Amino acid sequence: MEQLEELAQVWRGDVIESRHLGVAVVANAAGEVIAGWGDPNLITYPRSSMKPFQALPLVESGAADAHALSSKHLALACASHRGESHHTELAASWLNAIGCEVSDLACGPEYPKHLETQRRMLRAGEEATSLHHNCSGKHTGFLTLCHHCGYGIENYALADHPAQQHFFEVLADLGAPAGMPLGSDGCTLPSPALSLGDAARLGARFAAGRAPAKRAAAMARLMDAMGRHPEYTSGSEHAMVAVAEATDRRVVFKGGAEAFLLTFLPQDGLAIALKVADGNARARVPALIAILRQLNLIGDAEVAALGDFARPAVTNSRHEQVGHIEPATFETEPPRGMALRRA
Repeated sequence: MEQLEELAQVWRGDVIESRHLGVAVVANAAGEVIAGWGDPNLITYPRSSMKPFQALPLVESGAADAHALSSKHLALACASHRGESHHTELAASWLNAIGCEVSDLACGPEYPKHLETQRRMLRAGEEATSLHHNCSGKHTGFLTLCHHCGYGIENYALADHPAQQHFFEVLADLGAPAGMPLGSDGCTLPSPALSLGDAARLGARFAAGRAPAKRAAAMARLMDAMGRHPEYTSGSEHAMVAVAEATDRRVVFKGGAEAFLLTFLPQDGLAIALKVADGNARARVPALIAILRQLNLIGDAEVAALGDFARPAVTNSRHEQVGHIEPATFETEPPRGMALRRA
């Protein structure tokens, strides 16, 4: 078994009820792993954490400018959104602008992950559509790329389609290994498997804009869009919004299914790849915040501002607190030259 480290404990009263193990890796844009817990060679699927990379051809091809896409559109292209009205309305108008229909989206219909919106739809007898799928923004981005480049939209979700080949070329240019295993994501698109170390290295190069000028500018636009509009890349009251706001947009992360997390720190030229081995997402944000603090990338005031995201409460059916999630103590010396963030 690959080496795993404890990332978080779940306490109920005075007893540890569960422990979450996994791997976390910190890398810089030079491709160096500068801190880590567990085996950086563990290979897994980053899943939706790859969405900024999938959106890169949309920007650098000129498709985004040709269709006058705003930073909100770009944030939605990177999104695992929650199906709220601001997500679906923007996706619908975007599809209409490129002459596509909801039926052109390869992702299947699903009810929104935003519970209030889901309940409203169920009360009203509204059917879920592919617009409500958390990946509809990414898929609309690929359809826009196809429209701009003259590719047929049929089978755009297949690995050998030119739109997906652009994505694979981006990963290869940034240093992804040849012969990555490919799975099929929940939204039907191909999903490459990477080691935690490689995911962190790719993320750091993206965050730092370590690429030729045209691609670096596209990377910066996507980073800015995610930081400026995290409510479009995630959703209301989501941890991504809280972290971006508490850190004044210095820290932006993108989650993936099965408890993967890729965190971008553009000002520091760093990225953190994190995977909870059992796939339970409740451990990943507390662990991330603790790692950021241990490495002096955020200060105590920022941790305090993150409140329950840093140390989430465990509650009963009456919403009374009966325990909490405690992140592990990520003991390591901050790399030399890493300044303390004071807030």
